[in-house]
Amino acid sequence: MALRDDAITRNGRLLRMRRVGFTFEYFAESSKRLRTWGMVLLGVSGGLWIWFAVLLFTPYTADQARGNSAPCESPFFTDRRDANVLAAEGSPCVAERDWPELLAVLGASMPTTIAGTAVLTAGSISIRLNRHMSEVVDALTERDNSPS
Repeated sequence: MALRDDAITRNGRLLRMRRVGFTFEYFAESSKRLRTWGMVLLGVSGGLWIWFAVLLFTPYTADQARGNSAPCESPFFTDRRDANVLAAEGSPCVAERDWPELLAVLGASMPTTIAGTAVLTAGSISIRLNRHMSEVVDALTERDNSPS
């Protein structure tokens, strides 16, 4: 029994699929779109991690009231034990890069990382499933069209 364009047979069962080629192409395109969005979200997350690293590891300057700027050490490489020592000394560096700002940048990367990982994984698995189903359909078509 030869397969029609809109049917797949297996063990005497007839499974109907409309426009098999169109369905596989559409599924492949939507899967690639999912994977691309996953990569974009992971790129945004990577950008947030880079921003966090820059804020944490680079020295900076803080503006003072008289228009001068004071050089400040990076929060990671400071010799002081914590920000409260700097605040007690009246340092202008305390307000410029405080830990809550750094942790907010790090926290903002978490949803994009989780969503990006999920969407990228779903897109990649969908692409693999599409390729597998396409090969199964081709194998069934060849088997049913071969002279027995």
